[in-house]
Amino acid sequence: MPKRNSLWANIDWITVILFLVLVLLGWVNIYAAVFNPEHQSILDTSQRYGKQLIWIGLALVIGFFILLIESNFYVFFAYIIYGVVVLLLILVLFIGSEINGQKAWFMFGPVGFQPSEFCKFATGLALAGYMNSHGFKLKQLKSTAIVSAIILAPFILIILQNDTGSALVYFSFVLVLYREGLSGIVLFFGTLLIILFVFALIISNLTLSLVLLGAVLIVFYVVNPKLKQYLKIPVIYILSISLFLFANLIVGSGYDISDAITAGSVLGTLVIFGISYFKKQNNYLTIALIFLGSVLFTISVDYAFNNILGNHQQARINELLGIESDPLGAGYNVNQSKIAIGSGGFLGKGFLEGTQTKFNFVPEQSTDFIFCTVGEEWGFVGSFVVIALFILLFYRLVWLAERQRSGFSRVYGYSVAAILFFHFFVNIGMTIGIMPVIGIPLPFFSYGGSSLWAFTILLFVFIRLDASRYEKF
Repeated sequence: MPKRNSLWANIDWITVILFLVLVLLGWVNIYAAVFNPEHQSILDTSQRYGKQLIWIGLALVIGFFILLIESNFYVFFAYIIYGVVVLLLILVLFIGSEINGQKAWFMFGPVGFQPSEFCKFATGLALAGYMNSHGFKLKQLKSTAIVSAIILAPFILIILQNDTGSALVYFSFVLVLYREGLSGIVLFFGTLLIILFVFALIISNLTLSLVLLGAVLIVFYVVNPKLKQYLKIPVIYILSISLFLFANLIVGSGYDISDAITAGSVLGTLVIFGISYFKKQNNYLTIALIFLGSVLFTISVDYAFNNILGNHQQARINELLGIESDPLGAGYNVNQSKIAIGSGGFLGKGFLEGTQTKFNFVPEQSTDFIFCTVGEEWGFVGSFVVIALFILLFYRLVWLAERQRSGFSRVYGYSVAAILFFHFFVNIGMTIGIMPVIGIPLPFFSYGGSSLWAFTILLFVFIRLDASRYEKF
């Protein structure tokens, strides 16, 4: 058993070694992805692989100093760190530099600093601090509201920076809340919303409105199979929809049949909700609320897709869902990435022998699409090894989180695992065409100082907290 008063004996060196191995593999693959025959030295700082070595060196220094800081520091300053980073997210909207359509960077000469990368660990600290506070109960409305505010504040600010990919990472905190007692019903309905989101994009509004209406009528009948009572429900819907169809016919308001059915369904549901409320029919109230929420969610998806997402984001989602096929446009990155990975075969083409990589067929091949270099040059075996290392890291983090005696450390540990897993799953999913291209890096692999330092801080703060697991704080 490790000595309780020895920091270095209590550090989980397995996690540290996994980190070092992943960083080293990432560096080698960045070298392969952007290899320049005129600058063959992997230490050449004029090239991305040389610059990445500098970022790696600084990341190791950052990790070392994090381990030297007392663990109580992260507990005491959790809210302050969160507040400072959120303030930076606000400032970058006004004085930041715009790169690739995203106003998310502070530029210091040739070096860029992206606060959204560091806000992930800050949000994890703030969430751990609040959820470990006295009297916290996740099922209480006040607690749920504050937790939601902690997560949504950076989410909204990052959306305003036009960095949708980084913003979506904050959905990973739902896994942390689930571990801390969030009802499984929330995850169930969350899954249904994802399914509804997809259907809202691939099915016409008229068809989806009719499907939802049919589903709710069936549920109403299951709840109350008495024909006399049940017939009141479809009659209300028919009258409501007819009202909007008649208005469109007489007044010529300009909306189509789909809009009339949607509006009539909403009105009918509100009528049923009102009747059920006054008669205290809780089952009908619940069904009406779920249906109303589904319809409004469908409308919001349609609006957000057409009015908030950029044209390139719409095109990528349409390409993924098979609505459109544009292998030379929106689907080019993914198409070339799949070709690169598939061409690697079982053992790969060999180090620096990737033709798709060498001739720059895959855009962003050292950042968002770094995994295609792994697949092409190292094949199935190399891809399997990289994925296995990540899975081993996730398993280790969850195991470490479960052994914590402090609620703060446990919540933060699960935050680390959830954030890294989200990045891993979505990034690799992008390269093989099962996830939309939203532009987030593969942890410890993708080129870039901000992301590497942010992931290093995220991980090493937890390693430091775990090393103090015998202490009370």
